Amino acid sequence: MRELFGLARSLWLYRRPGRQRGLRRLYAPFVGEGDLVFDVGAHVGDRTLAFAALGARVAAFEPQPWLASFLRRSVGRREGIEVMAQAVGAEAGVGMLQVSRATPTVSSLNARWTQDIGDRNPGFSRVRWDRRVEVPVTTLDRLIEIHGRPQFCKIDVEGHEAEVLAGLSQPLEAISVEFVAGALDVARACVERLERLGDYRFDFVIGEQRTFQWNEWRSGDTVREWLAHGAGGIASGDLYARLSSSKN
Repeated sequence: MRELFGLARSLWLYRRPGRQRGLRRLYAPFVGEGDLVFDVGAHVGDRTLAFAALGARVAAFEPQPWLASFLRRSVGRREGIEVMAQAVGAEAGVGMLQVSRATPTVSSLNARWTQDIGDRNPGFSRVRWDRRVEVPVTTLDRLIEIHGRPQFCKIDVEGHEAEVLAGLSQPLEAISVEFVAGALDVARACVERLERLGDYRFDFVIGEQRTFQWNEWRSGDTVREWLAHGAGGIASGDLYARLSSSKN
């Protein structure tokens, strides 16, 4: 019952009418016809659908077994979309997923994050991670070997973003990672990892909004300073990175 309630809540939040138009507008500068996109932490597939609508081939990864099954039925039959019940991390193997059945969008492989985030971010104070599920874990490097190099990689894995990037050894044209107040060290680690891979510039989007907040793409040093000062008090958002040589 809790899973059904959680799914219904997520569908209302992320698949409601009118939302796709804004997502397509957000991703259009990064994704075009025939491009490959990795959707890491696909959840209910709202971003997967937007990528596909832009003409991309999408490899969508969702480790929660019942959500992956839902995704296969709801979006996986569409041409150009492949859904895989896998997590992504620093090394291939297995991991223990901390599942919140009532709010599946915040399920995470980062047990420390789930234990502490409620004390550091009021938005998580009522969340309960009430199930543990062993899931297969792969790496971005391995996925590139199998599927090819993506033009864009979206990573939204609730405090596990830096571990996902630790499994990548080559620069990608553009990447997004979620950041959350109370765990900005994860975002900082992501910035530092990306800078080791290539010459990236950064911008960000607040929460579920669709507008970049800076009037120009900024350096890693600028982003680290912004994070060190609390990221403007923003509760959550997505940090975007693109190579400075990108055509966009």
